[in-house]
Amino acid sequence: MKLSLLTAIFLITASFAQAKDRYLVVFKSQQGQKAMETYFRTESAAPRALMQKSLRYTRTLVVKTKDASLIASLKNHPEVAVVEAEYFTPVPKPVNGFTMARMNHKMSRPVQAMELSEPGSDASGNVPKFIQGDATPWGILAVNAGGAWESSNAGANARVLVLDTGIDAGHPTIQPNFEQGKNFVEGSDGEINAADYVDVEGHGTHCSGTILGAYNEKTGFTGVAPKAKLLMGRVCGLEGCSSIAVIEGINWGIEQKVDVISMSLGGPMTSLAQNNAALAAEAAGVVVVAASGNSATEPTYSYDKTKSQCESNNPFRPVMCGVGFPAALETVVAVGAIDIKLTKTNFSQWGPELDVTAPGSAVISSVPRGTGRDSHVELTTGGVTKFVKSAAFSGTELFTTPLKNAIVLVPGLGKPEEFAQVNVAGKFALVSRGEIYFSEKVKNAVAAKAAGVIIYNNVEGLMSGQVAEGELLNLPVVMIELTEALALIEQMKSGATASASIGTIATDYTSFDGTSMAAPHVAGVVALIKSANKKLTPAQVREILKATAKPLIPNDTNQFGAGVVQADKAVTAALAR
Repeated sequence: MKLSLLTAIFLITASFAQAKDRYLVVFKSQQGQKAMETYFRTESAAPRALMQKSLRYTRTLVVKTKDASLIASLKNHPEVAVVEAEYFTPVPKPVNGFTMARMNHKMSRPVQAMELSEPGSDASGNVPKFIQGDATPWGILAVNAGGAWESSNAGANARVLVLDTGIDAGHPTIQPNFEQGKNFVEGSDGEINAADYVDVEGHGTHCSGTILGAYNEKTGFTGVAPKAKLLMGRVCGLEGCSSIAVIEGINWGIEQKVDVISMSLGGPMTSLAQNNAALAAEAAGVVVVAASGNSATEPTYSYDKTKSQCESNNPFRPVMCGVGFPAALETVVAVGAIDIKLTKTNFSQWGPELDVTAPGSAVISSVPRGTGRDSHVELTTGGVTKFVKSAAFSGTELFTTPLKNAIVLVPGLGKPEEFAQVNVAGKFALVSRGEIYFSEKVKNAVAAKAAGVIIYNNVEGLMSGQVAEGELLNLPVVMIELTEALALIEQMKSGATASASIGTIATDYTSFDGTSMAAPHVAGVVALIKSANKKLTPAQVREILKATAKPLIPNDTNQFGAGVVQADKAVTAALAR
């Protein structure tokens, strides 16, 4: 159940940056909008305000003014539905953070993931035959994307607009499907350079790769809809994601007649202008998909039939109740995140507004070239050396020449008092994941003069993240799998000496966590649906997504919505309409 418009509108609070002189003016009719456009072009209006843009498809004007009386009169105008000041929500980031690598050197020892940088080998118009490879993201398998390619032409008939931080248009997996980009964010000079849609955060490129990254038959890497076309609207800059830029982006998507708009962004509030834009997209036949939000880390929840409520016992992260916006709006597909075990991630927001779920943990996808991280780790115990799977953390320098040092097991979870029990100076600290942030563990290791940190997971699989902001740390930080760590610890407790060789390199791909990573899976499935049947309305697409999703339990508080989306079944249902 989605929220009604009245209950959905949140007041813009001081926790979000707010501009003082840019406004969205939404009109009740096209005639009212045209009349006001005429007024703003007159000489009498010029001293009072500047009409920056007219957004035809959302019946909105972007006005720049410092004249409070003008704003008051606009709010009282019979043809004006709403006047809203520009505000900014935080730039979307993966749950565990990400810092772009500064170098792009390769290690002398080959690293398998580097092969991902090769262009997709099928650049023809033919529909690729999906074959799972070593580099196939697990989410592609979880949503059965490959099983829908033949009947949907792998998304070739669909166009997707991603509203995000920008794009690396020359990335080898993005370039084959990139159509055009546009920037909607003001620069420091107050001007908007439409051609400046380069991704300096990595988030937009990652989301785009999951939706429609080109299929590489050598490695198996692919997006959900590897033949769909990409449009990128940069709506998030240094100040955050502009409410005006987002509306402009939606208006552009309607103008361009895209099939789906994917937004892995948002916050705890919405506005009448945002809802108006979502309704305009719906009327134009554009499906809007958005992430539910990442603020549900380690909370305890109470729940009732009419609304979701939550309160946090985690002092490190504020928690927002229910699904965030714009995902919670009536006509938007709200997407939550699951992990590789098909369980809800601890960060994914949920509630009665949640529609479906999709993979959102340890999702490997594209990032701006050379900004990702990969690692090569070898463990030696009792004179026997073996390569182990690993994941590199960002926020550190690159170590293209591997470092070799002894390993010291740190008891507990890497708190200062636990580091004090052992001597890790000049050695690699082996630390368990859990309870405190990765950055805290690494900070404590640095204080203890460790030469590097090996974090071992406390559950199956690998994950990565960010361990420092600003100046890069001069030590490698990697994660190894739980099974490998337990075997290593057992040998160390039996008296065997242990050492490791750790190297890190810059790559074009990396792993992110977040509902931001789940929403692109669903946007990709929508692209496959629309490629198979262009006649479907957004309401019909939402119905198909939910009707063909794989139910997950327990779902007593709508943690999973209808379940995890299934591309093959959804496309089959679309063709039957």
